Amino acid sequence: MPIKEKKSKQDFFDRVYKIVAKIPKGRVTTYGAIAEHCGIRSSARTVGWALNGAKDSGLPCHRVVNRNGQLTGKIHFGDIHLMEDLLRSEGVEFDEKGCVNMEKYLWLPRRQKLKKSNR
Repeated sequence: MPIKEKKSKQDFFDRVYKIVAKIPKGRVTTYGAIAEHCGIRSSARTVGWALNGAKDSGLPCHRVVNRNGQLTGKIHFGDIHLMEDLLRSEGVEFDEKGCVNMEKYLWLPRRQKLKKSNR
């Protein structure tokens, strides 16, 4: 992989990690919402790859679900029940199909407003 491409990938991963770090306890967001916030709406899978590499980082990766509230990343937690257990311990509720109640628990990252310069 060329150096420029590798740096671009790492920059994207770093943006993903910054967003994941901001997800409030008891809330979830989606791979797609993170990708869109990073400016590349079609990169939801790349967000997943970034999170797979961050599982031991201390980031709340368990708070990222697919657009339907399914725990598609649970296989990367070692114990397939851990992701759900962590979310339930934060008060997140699931429907009868085992999906997060997205209407109640979805958190969307907001774009930071640029500060005006005093020039």
